[in-house]
Amino acid sequence: MHKELLEDIGEKELIKRLAEFMPKNQVSDDCAFIKAKNKNLLINTDSLVENIHFNDDTISALDIGWKAVACNVSDLISSGCSKIIGVNIGLVVPSKTDWLWIKDLYTGINLALDYFGGLILGGDCSVGKEKVISMTALGKQGEIKLRRNSCKPNEIILTTGIHGLSKLGLMIKSKTIFDSDIALSHSLINSSLQQFCRPKLKPKFLKKILKTRTNKSIKMIGCTDSSDGLFQALLDLATESNCKAIIDYAKVPKHKNWPTGNKWDEYYFFGGEDYELVFSLPRKWANNLLNEDQTITEIGYFLEGDVSVNFKNCDNKNLLKNKSFSHF
Repeated sequence: MHKELLEDIGEKELIKRLAEFMPKNQVSDDCAFIKAKNKNLLINTDSLVENIHFNDDTISALDIGWKAVACNVSDLISSGCSKIIGVNIGLVVPSKTDWLWIKDLYTGINLALDYFGGLILGGDCSVGKEKVISMTALGKQGEIKLRRNSCKPNEIILTTGIHGLSKLGLMIKSKTIFDSDIALSHSLINSSLQQFCRPKLKPKFLKKILKTRTNKSIKMIGCTDSSDGLFQALLDLATESNCKAIIDYAKVPKHKNWPTGNKWDEYYFFGGEDYELVFSLPRKWANNLLNEDQTITEIGYFLEGDVSVNFKNCDNKNLLKNKSFSHF
């Protein structure tokens, strides 16, 4: 009998198969929703694995701690979290790990929690061959649920901030050699390193969504984050909502000094770890939000049709041939 290896089936297919062991729609979003008597909760788990997500050459323990919180909080925010309660930490480290590395890691975790909210609730420690930080974050579900399966045809697609910076930050930290005709500005370098090491996220996003809402009967909208890249975020929304996404390449927001070229399009759309929000709203609501927050940009719209992500006003014919990051 032929063995099916994880490297062959890939991360998305693995999640699809694991979903068969869970209640319906349990893996449609990164966060799990728990309906409780007094308050509804969101719970999310993310793991950072040495030599997959980080290594000592590219990022400090202090910044790893921050990012471990950020990647979890980002999923809570993109599900409509109104308050971060705290995190549980599963720590796996080799026995010869320097205590100062652990101290810096937890210092970074607390710095992030001071910024985003919440406390360290507990956790577990174990020995292993490589460092692993597995974190579970809990938050309170807000008034509006943000879910990947709630986008609708004719809604406007929007995104917070700009993308590609974390990918570039990693490349700079990894001492990647760029083409001789590429000169990175100090502004672009600083923004990229900031986004790679200590992403700030959008903790006030839900409040702005509520403030600009035109119809209070709407209790759910389509949303996800760009932790796996902007293209994957768009594809996830289209897939779960069974819609066709049309993206206007000319409207996609970029850093003012972002280089041009097919390779830089790849970094931008498929880089990941930017933790920006990608979502859709009815036109009137979208206009209100765009007037309220100048950092949010309209980049396209959804239509009825086969699940897909399509670009217009784009000269890069090879853009869709790129692939999103996969853990396997």
